[in-house]
Amino acid sequence: MDITGNTVFIPGATSGIGLALALALRERGNTVVVGGRRTELLDRIAAEHPGVETVRVDTADAASVEAAAKDVIARFPSVNVLITMAGVMRAEDWTRSSFLESAENTVVTNVLGPMRLIAAFVEHFRSLPDATIMTVSSGLAFAPLRITPSYNASKAAIHMLSETLRLQLADTSVKVVELEPPAVQTDLMPGHAENEHAMPLDEYVAEVMDIIETQPGAREIQVERVKFLRYGEARGDYDQVVAALNATDPHGE
Repeated sequence: MDITGNTVFIPGATSGIGLALALALRERGNTVVVGGRRTELLDRIAAEHPGVETVRVDTADAASVEAAAKDVIARFPSVNVLITMAGVMRAEDWTRSSFLESAENTVVTNVLGPMRLIAAFVEHFRSLPDATIMTVSSGLAFAPLRITPSYNASKAAIHMLSETLRLQLADTSVKVVELEPPAVQTDLMPGHAENEHAMPLDEYVAEVMDIIETQPGAREIQVERVKFLRYGEARGDYDQVVAALNATDPHGE
């Protein structure tokens, strides 16, 4: 993925990593379109950051995704990068009977949402000389946090989806890149922004932008801090990684 000269659509970018990445990409000379459910947040972003475009989209609603994609492609026919940022992370206790609704909502947002987005853009992207689908998984796709089973599973699904789409799209103009955040100080979960074990947001986005710039052919965007989780099994210390994660970090990402 090139660092500049793109038209980028980022659904789920009204706060946190999504918004910070949108602004960083805008500063590097990209046209950026931010998507989100809440129109008041989109209006605020447009007012506070002139030049950042917005579109309403609810990735948990198939009709909303289809309408938003048509809107973005019509208004910005050069759109060539999709970053499937929208996601939720909730604590669940599967030893109790109240977990299922949360689990289902997590899967709809974190798995079906990206699938719907990719389905809505892939045909357009294949018509372009160069395009990128950036999925968003997590370090927790590779080592589980005890309190977030559905989130962990949803991000593992996104990892394998990314791997498979890369194979299917290998002979096309569409690249598939997987962003794999560690715990980052955002409002993804209550108290998450104050988590001393999480990476400061500005540091995370700066390192991501550096990787994109210096490693344009990277298939997985991995800051150094996520590699502890990402490669535990390969190193042979997976059990120790899981124990350390659950002993020290009650809020993973």
